[in-house]
Amino acid sequence: MKRLNILFIVLILVISINAQNNWAFDVAHSSVNFTVSHMVISEVDGRFDKFEGSVSNLKDDFSDAKIEFTIDVASVNTGDEKRDTHLKNVDFFDAEKFPKMKFASKSMKKVSGNKYKLTGSFTMHGVTKDVTLDAKYGGTIKDPWGNTKAGFKITGVLNRTDWGLKYNSVMEAGGLMIGEEIEITCKIELIKK
Repeated sequence: MKRLNILFIVLILVISINAQNNWAFDVAHSSVNFTVSHMVISEVDGRFDKFEGSVSNLKDDFSDAKIEFTIDVASVNTGDEKRDTHLKNVDFFDAEKFPKMKFASKSMKKVSGNKYKLTGSFTMHGVTKDVTLDAKYGGTIKDPWGNTKAGFKITGVLNRTDWGLKYNSVMEAGGLMIGEEIEITCKIELIKK
């Protein structure tokens, strides 16, 4: 009887391990973008060119997804080399001391239809805080080469000062030169391993 119970437990474990889906970010078809206000009257867009991530899930709707995501801080790109160099120095990201940003999910809760609330810990500039972002599931398909792909758009707003990025200056007319709230937009295409 003991042998039968052990065999049954092993069989259940093997089945549940095989049921897990593992995905990698298809970085050629993904992007990590941000927008920040500039001098109160306009906005500056930027992106990070180097990042990687993985997702694992058991449920087809990704409501149990576990997500890990790493961004190379030195890959910041706003289209202006002088500004990018400033963003990498100690006034902002301090890329030499803090070369990576990291996100690790804690939950992915379905709100309605294809909309989710993605909660996890986000580490930037040596500070880790919980964040909740909006996620929109675009669906899962087979591409023309037989790969299984899934798509998500993740959006949210972070206050950079919460992570110690406090550099700023007050303009003569009032208001801050650089906004504290950063709009985040990640368009992520996953490829099943």
